[in-house]
Amino acid sequence: MSSEPYILRQEQLISRPIGEVFAFFSDAHNLEQITPPWVGFKILSMSTSSIREGTEIHYRLRLHGMPIRWRTEILEWNPPRGFVDIQRSGPYKLWHHTHRFEAEGDRTRMIDEVRYALPFGILGRIIHVLKVRRDLQRIFDYRRQRIHELFEIPGAEVV
Repeated sequence: MSSEPYILRQEQLISRPIGEVFAFFSDAHNLEQITPPWVGFKILSMSTSSIREGTEIHYRLRLHGMPIRWRTEILEWNPPRGFVDIQRSGPYKLWHHTHRFEAEGDRTRMIDEVRYALPFGILGRIIHVLKVRRDLQRIFDYRRQRIHELFEIPGAEVV
């Protein structure tokens, strides 16, 4: 079993222009709309009034009944092409989430790539196989569906 980070990658084609899609993701409070209700995700505070490089965001969530506090920082901010957030404190040993947005005519290809690792060595790797990988995939599948519901033209197909 490797100690290298795991990678979760997801692409979604959204039938809206890049400026509109990026504007949605520029408001951290919209994360609550695209995070599954069973996670109990809530933003507690932000270090700046709007997101930019260096902004720290403090969250509260629940996973399997366990309360978790999480603090991330915006490491890179490149409107409307993307941004990167990293965990400063929370449940992961590593959390590096790259959000990319690519214009395709009047549509936007959104690409999420999360590099993550768990603490606790081999125990963390076992927990990843048994639970964390599946939980993260469920969260990102929910997110994909919510983004589709919020942005897509009625009757359009998720790509």
